[in-house]
Amino acid sequence: MQLWGKIKDFYVQCKRVMRITKKPTKEEFITIVKVSGLGILAIGLIGFVLHLINQLIV
Repeated sequence: MQLWGKIKDFYVQCKRVMRITKKPTKEEFITIVKVSGLGILAIGLIGFVLHLINQLIV
């Protein structure tokens, strides 16, 4: 496939994605922020506990 064909396919795919996506509502956005924040806190807490255990062992 030539370069022009690849560029055209990429453009068609981008156009299709833009057509089917939508902006989230305020409620959806707040839910996404809450879930992401809880995930970040959980990962940070796990890392802190592992670090604390490591410090107590050594």
